[in-house]
Amino acid sequence: MLMLGKKQAFCARLIAILSVMKADFQYSTDFYGMNSYELSHTCMHLLCLAGEASFVFNEHCYHIVKNDLVVIPMPDRISNLAGHADLQVEWFAADYKFLQNLLPSNNYSIGGSISLNQDPVIKLSDEQAQHLLDDFHRLRDRMDDSHLQFYRELMGSLCLTMMYDIFEAHAQRDATDTHTDRTAYIVKQLMVLLATGISRTERDVSYFAERLNVSPKYLSATIKRVTGHSVTSYIDRHTVPILKDYLNDERLSLTQIADLMNFTSLSYFSRYCTKHLGLSPSEYRQSLQPK
Repeated sequence: MLMLGKKQAFCARLIAILSVMKADFQYSTDFYGMNSYELSHTCMHLLCLAGEASFVFNEHCYHIVKNDLVVIPMPDRISNLAGHADLQVEWFAADYKFLQNLLPSNNYSIGGSISLNQDPVIKLSDEQAQHLLDDFHRLRDRMDDSHLQFYRELMGSLCLTMMYDIFEAHAQRDATDTHTDRTAYIVKQLMVLLATGISRTERDVSYFAERLNVSPKYLSATIKRVTGHSVTSYIDRHTVPILKDYLNDERLSLTQIADLMNFTSLSYFSRYCTKHLGLSPSEYRQSLQPK
């Protein structure tokens, strides 16, 4: 009985692991399935093909019609889904962290994700909608090729194409938008500061709060409310590429890198690398060597 129990537990864990791997990429035409709990770790991309529908996100009600694109990280936050009888949609969801890791930190993705958290609906032209639908179908058609050695790289390249098609349409929308309220100003100025590369040496929330003339508590609460993410997560997203660039430079010793990045000790530097790269500094450098 004990052996049977262990075997059952192992099988249950294996099924759970396989389910998570499969859930990294999901495609569907079911509008009412877009906010299921299983999608809570993903970023949802839904395109309305016909009819109309509505939903509530961040305490605001949104209405969508043909050629409207909805982009929402962690879509389990959506509620009050309602669609007309003639509604037709297609959606693709991918693991949120997987998508984030595809893009450099200073990319349009950071500012874009902030804007989308405030208004997740983008109106597309017929041509843009067709491009995006083609992206969805390419991803759908390759989702079951997980046996391939470079499956995640393949899916990553297809996801990247989809995201740049979305960025193009989103950038056009934001070019006509104006934001004058204080919270939007604070968020924008934080991103301007981070874009200078200041996080190479300054990574404390209190430093950025002082530069923006607000309290650390106010800054943290504002960024979290507007973007859905913490100040620290944005600081780290700008710091990690700098860290990688230094580690890729064989002329620099680990001690020199720790000094350049203002870490108080080598052990703290090592812990930071392990947390954000999954490897210690020396292990990361070894991984760069040809096998």
